[in-house]
Amino acid sequence: MNGITIPLIIGSAVIDSINPCAFAVLVFLILYLMAVKNKKRMLTIGLVYISVVFLVYFISGLGLLSFVQSIHVTKWFYYFTAALAIILGLINLKEVFWSGKGFTLAIPDSKKPLLQKYIKKATLPAAIVLGLLVALFELPCTGGVYLAILSLLAAKNTWWQAFAYLLLYNLIFVLPLLVILFSVYYGLPPEKIDKWRKENKRWMRLAIGLMLIALGIIMLII
Repeated sequence: MNGITIPLIIGSAVIDSINPCAFAVLVFLILYLMAVKNKKRMLTIGLVYISVVFLVYFISGLGLLSFVQSIHVTKWFYYFTAALAIILGLINLKEVFWSGKGFTLAIPDSKKPLLQKYIKKATLPAAIVLGLLVALFELPCTGGVYLAILSLLAAKNTWWQAFAYLLLYNLIFVLPLLVILFSVYYGLPPEKIDKWRKENKRWMRLAIGLMLIALGIIMLII
């Protein structure tokens, strides 16, 4: 159990960061904020939203890591997440060829009206709540890669080493969201981003699926 490297952390975070769930919520938020004709407000609320997503993922990752290490179930957790990564990877690949058929890794439809409610509020408190809800509801989209990385860190690294790796991972995870936000602020139409997201959704799923399967195999053979 000793295969964690910075390139693996960076590669996993990059693949995880392009998940269509996070893109969709941010684009919808920006589209609504653009409709109220206030770009500074859009930037502020967008930054608060992204900051909350970052903090929730980072703190929850540290909490789970500490819990697993404290109760000494790292070996069990390690092999469980390796198998889970492969299963989730196969589900993502299924979405590439048979989208919407059977079990799907996406924000549940039942939760979307709640997210839309806070998107339309377009206030700083609503952005905080939205960030919390999105971090929770999009776990089916993003949780597989993150859990695999967490189990690798729990098996090999000290707590402080894992802290640094998780900080790096989560900074990379939110980087595309920051790029999208500032691109729109400086003039890129959000509709173009949403169109790109829809056109490339299958390829994003493919990348995430292959990364999950690769991570699961790496974990089982190292």
